[in-house]
Amino acid sequence: MIQDRLDKIEERLKQSKTVKESDKAELLTLLTTLRKEIAGLSQTHHEQAESIAGFAELSANEATRSEKSPDLVNLSIKGLTSSVQGFEVSHPGLVEIINNFCTMLAKLGI
Repeated sequence: MIQDRLDKIEERLKQSKTVKESDKAELLTLLTTLRKEIAGLSQTHHEQAESIAGFAELSANEATRSEKSPDLVNLSIKGLTSSVQGFEVSHPGLVEIINNFCTMLAKLGI
């Protein structure tokens, strides 16, 4: 299920008409790294990994909509950010990727 969500994010980004090609490339690179980080996390914290993937999917969906709602983008990004709290020490790479992903999505949602 986690990989399905990440696949949906990838497809949505590739299909998006509202995201510049340079931003797509950067987001897809971040997504590749996120896949690796979440795969590791899911071995020990499956429910949290599911939550992170779910919020990532929701955030990407809101940020790439043709008619954006800044409030919904911000709310979904807050959920994604909250979903990695507590992993700063054990999974710093995951937290860094999520922070970068959120920053990129926030820029798209403005």
